[in-house]
Amino acid sequence: MKPNMKYESLADFLKAGGQALSKGPIALILIEDLVEVVSTLRHHLNAGFKTVVALGPETLNLPEDLQRQIHHVTYDVTADGAMQRAVNATIDAAPGAWIYYCYNAEYLFHPFCESRTISELLAFHTEEHRDGVLGYVVDLYAGDLGKHPMAVSLENAYLDKSGYYALARMDKDKPGHPKERQLNFNGGLRWRFEEHIPEARRRIDRIPLFRAKPGLKLLADQTFNDEEYNTYSCQWHHNITVAIASFRTAKALKSNSGSTFDIETFHWHNSVQFQWNSQQLMDLGLMEPGQWF
Repeated sequence: MKPNMKYESLADFLKAGGQALSKGPIALILIEDLVEVVSTLRHHLNAGFKTVVALGPETLNLPEDLQRQIHHVTYDVTADGAMQRAVNATIDAAPGAWIYYCYNAEYLFHPFCESRTISELLAFHTEEHRDGVLGYVVDLYAGDLGKHPMAVSLENAYLDKSGYYALARMDKDKPGHPKERQLNFNGGLRWRFEEHIPEARRRIDRIPLFRAKPGLKLLADQTFNDEEYNTYSCQWHHNITVAIASFRTAKALKSNSGSTFDIETFHWHNSVQFQWNSQQLMDLGLMEPGQWF
């Protein structure tokens, strides 16, 4: 008999889904709209996540095969801090588990993901005594907004091949001092169209993969209350980083009345078609294997 895969609330899932929470890594996917929901869920199942949770409206309609594989949790995705609350509740319920979070129309890539699963990556990362994996949110956009007015096209996806940069992350408790092994990363559409993006949302760095522990909290700025989780590498050498190929910013810029009429195209001289593979992202410097060869 198949276990229940649909829950009336996040609290119900965290209470009744003990077996699911014990089978990490866990992927939490917030369904903000109906754009590329199925492709997002399938992508993360194929990546090797043992438990994939879709947080979204009760009316979310999934194909029959996904209904048997995806934990569908009814959740108010419009509430302030919806993702932050979901992540923190899951941390409390699943200490020790590796957790990943993203939104629909976002796709995780890790080094050599064509032949190695996310569990293999996390096993290696754990051996390096690391509890967080730095990721860069790489903006994707349709090359032709005439054909794809919402800026989303898997077959015609582009990304910026340059224009990425990092700034020191200053320590608020020590004025004039940067934080150790922490940087604020910028680039992509949030940089090119920064006049339409609030300053607090321009960073492209995220710690999308991390190991839960008691007391750990995801903060509103997508950093953690444990500073070591926010570092890009250990003290001795570079570590693995991942990339999240995301249509989310492009969708927002084209659905927002304050920006949509100012943008006729996202394409520019540094656009390159996305090949949907890890090698391209590594070649562009948008993720690295660290010591994992």
